[in-house]
Amino acid sequence: MLLWINGPFGGGKTQTAHEIRRRLPGSVVCDPEHAGFGLRRMLPPELRGDFQDLASWRQGVVEVLDLALRAHDGVVIAPMTVTDPRYFDETVGRLRALGHDVRHFTLLAERETVLKRLRERGLGHLLGFAVGRNAGLRRESWAVQQLDHCLERLREPEFAEHLWTDRTTVPRTADRIAVLAGLTLVPNTEGALRTRLRQAGVGVRHIRFD
Repeated sequence: MLLWINGPFGGGKTQTAHEIRRRLPGSVVCDPEHAGFGLRRMLPPELRGDFQDLASWRQGVVEVLDLALRAHDGVVIAPMTVTDPRYFDETVGRLRALGHDVRHFTLLAERETVLKRLRERGLGHLLGFAVGRNAGLRRESWAVQQLDHCLERLREPEFAEHLWTDRTTVPRTADRIAVLAGLTLVPNTEGALRTRLRQAGVGVRHIRFD
């Protein structure tokens, strides 16, 4: 089974994916963004745009996830924002056409909720203390520019199942996905402090500098 976790940039996809992996034995996170940034770095700076526009990214994601699903004995989790219906068909749709059980979920939240998460993402808390409340948003300027478009597009029926996350935690969102996918997660026994520290570690490991 493939769990494709969609949503706006800063919507909690990566945190939710790693929460599920932590509590679902045998599962693995395969992040399509890694392939995209690799392809982007291969290009001269003046040619670096949205890597999803590259057919090689879309084809490569399908090839790698197809291999992982066929060879790995466990659930594969892919956290990735996709808002273009054509690209959705060429990735999620193609994997389904190959016979894979793909469960797609879109994490949604109100605009202010996502902006708050973007402020705090990665080293956002530290930047906020050092240089001002909106320092994190300046660092995430591309994500902020895409936010309204993402929220509008991802509300469309073709991007269901929709999960609203404004008033819930990452562990509870993971629990909800598991129930909808027919999976059983190990109970979450972490305290609030340990959860925050672990999530901060996930955020730091996924900081992008290009």
